[in-house]
Amino acid sequence: MNLIIVESPAKAKTIKNFLGKEYEVIASKGHIRDLPKSRFGISIDEENHLVPTYSVAKENAATVKEINTLAKKSDTIYIATDEDREGEAIGWHIAHAIKRDPQTLPRIVFHEITKTAIKNALQNARKIDMDMVNAQQARRILDRVVGYKLSPLLSSKIQKGLSAGRVQSSTLKLVVDREREIKAFVPQEYWTIDTLFKKDIEATLTSHKQSKLSKLSITNKKEADAIVDSVKADSFVISKIETKKRKSSTPPPFMTSTLQQTASSKLGFTPKKTMMVAQALYEGVKTPSGTSGVITYMRTDSLNLSHEAVSAVRGVIESRFGKKYLPKEPKTYTKKAKGAQEAHEAIRPTVLQFTPEVAQSFLKPDEIKLYRLIYERFMACQMNDAIFEQQSIIFSGKENEYRASGRKLIFDGFYALTGTEDKDKLLPTLKEGEAAEIQKVKQEQHFTEPPARYSEAALIKKLESEGIGRPSTYAPTIATLSNRTYVTIEKKQIIPTEMAFTVTEILEKNFANIVDVSFTANMEEKLDEVAEGQNDWQKLLSDFYFPFLEQIAEGKEKIVSLKVAKPLGRACPKCGEELLLRSGRFGEFIACSGFPKCKYTEQVESSDGDKESSNSESSDEICNKCGKEMVVKSGRNGQFLACSGYPECKNTKSINVEEKISETPCPDCGGKISLKNSRRGPFWGCENYPDCKFISKFEPTTIKCKESGCDGSLARRTYRGKEVYECIKCKARIPIEDIE
Repeated sequence: MNLIIVESPAKAKTIKNFLGKEYEVIASKGHIRDLPKSRFGISIDEENHLVPTYSVAKENAATVKEINTLAKKSDTIYIATDEDREGEAIGWHIAHAIKRDPQTLPRIVFHEITKTAIKNALQNARKIDMDMVNAQQARRILDRVVGYKLSPLLSSKIQKGLSAGRVQSSTLKLVVDREREIKAFVPQEYWTIDTLFKKDIEATLTSHKQSKLSKLSITNKKEADAIVDSVKADSFVISKIETKKRKSSTPPPFMTSTLQQTASSKLGFTPKKTMMVAQALYEGVKTPSGTSGVITYMRTDSLNLSHEAVSAVRGVIESRFGKKYLPKEPKTYTKKAKGAQEAHEAIRPTVLQFTPEVAQSFLKPDEIKLYRLIYERFMACQMNDAIFEQQSIIFSGKENEYRASGRKLIFDGFYALTGTEDKDKLLPTLKEGEAAEIQKVKQEQHFTEPPARYSEAALIKKLESEGIGRPSTYAPTIATLSNRTYVTIEKKQIIPTEMAFTVTEILEKNFANIVDVSFTANMEEKLDEVAEGQNDWQKLLSDFYFPFLEQIAEGKEKIVSLKVAKPLGRACPKCGEELLLRSGRFGEFIACSGFPKCKYTEQVESSDGDKESSNSESSDEICNKCGKEMVVKSGRNGQFLACSGYPECKNTKSINVEEKISETPCPDCGGKISLKNSRRGPFWGCENYPDCKFISKFEPTTIKCKESGCDGSLARRTYRGKEVYECIKCKARIPIEDIE
């Protein structure tokens, strides 16, 4: 009998189906040997090398015993863990756990779990790659050093239960830096001038009085009025008509990061969910020919495709779409981001006959969604580009010049498979030298907007471009930040908590290398060099470890503790535990000693008996609800005004947005509505909040919606460059001309 050891039970079951009785397949269920959970587990030898102490956890003891029992009965033991550094190291640990020399056990690798791939792997066994093992050991030890040395320091200086990590902390800094950009952002006024020429041709002003304009060039109404007057007084002719062909290039096949990003934007999957579903598709699902893996390995940053797979898909494209959709030569793609090291091939379907239409009857709803995405991307990457005919018309006057652009799809290419949301924008047939009359000129005021917060997909894209982490770390890193309450995820936006700012600021001042993006990316490159046999892993560890210990020692002395925990002799009204006086990012506050189980907090009571936090400042504003003084407070989104009568009066007012009262009464209660501010930007809200919870992104009018069964108020707004009325309730958009 021969024994094959894999990582997951699902994979073991699938492979067992392909092989005869002479093979037994068992799963290690991931890591069976690791650094101890309860202690540091790393010592220093005489040569100043970092020596890890590995042990088998209690929950893995039964698995090791079972593997050992089968191993003693086996003629040959094959290590068949995943085809990356982590899998290589797991195989090495398995060998040690069952007391075998790792170099004597044949190592087999496969990029897909199909009968052909498994049989081919068995015929091409190799030895365990110790360079890859040492690269994983170095990563694991680095992460243990940072976690075990830095996390306790943060907990002792800031708050119990905090953590830091080599990749985690630099990722958190990216999120915090983006929030800082948003807070520091100052909106800039700019104006646009839209002009409609004869035959309803929309054109953009490109120059005025020989001076080229940019989006921010018209900065106030006075400038806009002067240009509008100039345009109206000008006479225009069609000076040039250009027609060019433009290609829409085929997308590359998926790798881990792009699969996570696309699944997020198109399917609404979190990175964690994407990887769970992909894991199932890789390890084995039901197919017409039995249980089999239907996609290749899903943790990869390679865009390579096997010759066999490309040849097969080209045949399918030609038979399904015809020769004109098939390029003369197969398409190849290269990785642009840093360090494509983790696997040998991009993510693709393993059997093209298992089409999404066939798969519909075998896969679960989430599985078929992701499988269709992977299948169609793989086919599309080997099809011809789509081709557009792009037309430009230049309208020239004495002082002004306009450009109108249109386009038409003349060959759909890969769009024949994937479809496209881009619609043709056709321009009428005109002649150069022809006079052009203006039908309408409209000027509109705008304000620049701050950068958007990261979504999970956008953060993964940023991590990849910066070289932070690797395919296997993207989803776990984001999950860790969320689980540690460093960030919250609301409406797909990643929002840092106050603790994220506090921790990041301390790390920036005292451990700049840990949160530095370039340092973290450079460390990843050094780990890649270890995996390739170009760098010594012990030297890499020593070069980091000893200077880092000095930083820790210095931090213990220099960092001022933020943990002010003075007992107040009062019980928490929620859980009964004692209340403590603590110090936070914005001053002192009262919190329950039962945190984090109980998150009750209070503001500090000031000397005059009013409850207000220590970061409050007086103001000249009077609360329009209770008549008490309003004070300036600081929050996540900057400063704001709050009633000093809190909590009896919870009235607040933004000081970041100019006070503006609408002439239109509240559609819900008839009260006054005014422009307010929140972390999501300006909005219109009712003065009678919280009794009336009316809010709207746009100022409402007295005009009512015409949609059946809806009596919502309409608000005037710009949608895709055009003025429309939008219903506040049902969101129906109605053209201006239909109302006015």
